[in-house]
Amino acid sequence: MPDYITTSIFDIFKTGPGPSSSHTIGPMKAALSFREAVRNSLERSSDFTRATIDVYLYGSLSLTGEGHGTPKAVLGGLLGWAPESCDCDQLLALLDNPASVYELPFETGAISFTASNIHFEGADPLLPYQNTLRFRLAAGDQLLLEREYYSIGGGFIQCRGETGPERRQPPYPYRNMNELRKIMRKSGLSLREVMLQNEEALTGQPQATILNGIDGLIDAMCRSVETGLSTDGILPGPIGLMRKAPVLFKNSERMKRETGRSLALLNAYAHAASEENAAGRRIVTAPTSGSAGVMPGVIYLMKQHFEYTAEQFRDGMLAAAAIAFIAKHNASIAGAEVGCQGEIGVASSMAAALIANASGLPMKQVENAAEIALEHQLGTTCDPVGGYVQIPCIERNAVGAVQALNAFILAEAGDPARQKVTFDEVVDAMMETGRDMCTKYKETSKGGLAVCCVAC
Repeated sequence: MPDYITTSIFDIFKTGPGPSSSHTIGPMKAALSFREAVRNSLERSSDFTRATIDVYLYGSLSLTGEGHGTPKAVLGGLLGWAPESCDCDQLLALLDNPASVYELPFETGAISFTASNIHFEGADPLLPYQNTLRFRLAAGDQLLLEREYYSIGGGFIQCRGETGPERRQPPYPYRNMNELRKIMRKSGLSLREVMLQNEEALTGQPQATILNGIDGLIDAMCRSVETGLSTDGILPGPIGLMRKAPVLFKNSERMKRETGRSLALLNAYAHAASEENAAGRRIVTAPTSGSAGVMPGVIYLMKQHFEYTAEQFRDGMLAAAAIAFIAKHNASIAGAEVGCQGEIGVASSMAAALIANASGLPMKQVENAAEIALEHQLGTTCDPVGGYVQIPCIERNAVGAVQALNAFILAEAGDPARQKVTFDEVVDAMMETGRDMCTKYKETSKGGLAVCCVAC
């Protein structure tokens, strides 16, 4: 495998159901992959009538499985549903009755599946990744097929013993921000040109298709904000948390000071998208579902209240993608691996770079904006109350959006020559901090606010 970045923009930004890309999008993709393997296996087996499928969840998939929606996502994948096209309402209705029996359809017959076929195995320190799924197909005592998948953050999965599809080499390979800046300096290309030429090579898609895809992602993010602003009520789960976005939006109109009103609106927009995620609705991972309110909040504020063009938004998205690529390649974007600094921290960094690049700042100041945003999220734990992506996750998205805006302001108003810390150094610090962080603070609901709060 190459050491340089070969991630596509559309790997980072994916549409799918909330509330957690590691726990819904990733597991659904893993289950869908296993379903295909089962289909091939059953064609060679004459004993499929007695076949059963069991799923074993480990790490935070087990510890927060119900709250993060993993069982529903696994069943959806086994039924043949894909994250980008599944009906979120149908997905949310799965397993509401533990006694329900589901028939998994195959060409040669159907396999019965119930909630009892999903097993919560807790943490296993010997596994290579915290979020592990093990699927088993058996006929009586005979094991027909077994696969082990790892959900590594942002909806990305790996299967033990398998390598992903080999991608073409990008014309401008880089591993970190320092190498990306060197490419731009030596080639004379802009960030937009480097990113688009690499994307064309990696995906085989023409530039027009890529830009249309980016426009679609921006539209999807804005829809999640608009839907969240117009939806009130209580979020799913035992916490009984009321949505706040409609109230924040309404009350912001009454604020007298323009600065306070703008920040109140940004908070409302970020809340809106994050509450849609918490409700299990369709969102865009940016870079994860748990942080899917930060960038939409910032983008919606820019769209509604400032004069940015479609080209500027595209430039912003390309900068955000570059930040996500570097963070994922050199550290992690998974809360189960490095805590929420890898989710909200990276999302805030992406959003700061988005505003900076869309505003036409030089590359050094784009990097400064990203660095400032991430630097001040270092050490942020992932401690969801009750295992639900609600407290503190929703407000943390709003805070991350405001922090992104402030990081942009600091970068624009500051002197780049006086900025000492690089983005690469902060990414390294995030990884080191994540390694040292106690496991109970990494998406397990066993530490921090998750045990100090009695909201549910």
